[in-house]
Amino acid sequence: MKKKPVIAIDGFSSTGKSSISKQIAKRLDLIHIDTGALYRGITFFALENCLNDQQEIDIKSLFSQLDKIHLEFKPNHEFLELYLNGKNIDKEIREVRVSNNVSIIAKQPEIREFLLDFQRNLAAKGGVIMDGRDIGTVILPNADFKFFVTASPEERARRRFLELKNEGKEVSYDEVFQNLVTRDKIDSEREVAPLKQAEDATLIDNTTLNKEETIELILSHILK
Repeated sequence: MKKKPVIAIDGFSSTGKSSISKQIAKRLDLIHIDTGALYRGITFFALENCLNDQQEIDIKSLFSQLDKIHLEFKPNHEFLELYLNGKNIDKEIREVRVSNNVSIIAKQPEIREFLLDFQRNLAAKGGVIMDGRDIGTVILPNADFKFFVTASPEERARRRFLELKNEGKEVSYDEVFQNLVTRDKIDSEREVAPLKQAEDATLIDNTTLNKEETIELILSHILK
């Protein structure tokens, strides 16, 4: 029996890479792993347990408590949901406070090291599509297929703004745009595993493509 492929999808925030990866996983009967959820899970833990007097995350306190963090994905229908120490936190990790802090957590070498083997082990048997920011460059450099998804900052901010509004969140477009530009800068300039396109990854610019068109374009590369 032929081993199912390992697919790495990297890219900027709000390019839809997670929801696109989920649909591709469904179409190809693969397991989808959203690695961003893992960093969000650690950020959520830090916000709940590691704040200083200024209500900011104390990174040293977080490092000293890494052994108290147990993350796992559990299936819910066809999707995996993230659990922290036995509690489902899949909704909590999408909160704005988590989004505002996740890049600071993700740029810490200790955190990336903490999650490295965990992520590689998830993909070891094949049949996985994993999305994030350093999958093709660091986590799964030998993936069978690699894609890098991008779109203009304005379009990405528009998508995120509409998403938050639909969830009933009170935010302005400018606030969303600034958060996105800041995250791009932190993610792209961090010293360890920066967000960048792998040399052998196929670039997918979906500024003018909808989700279905993006999925079809990626599938055309995989199935050819």
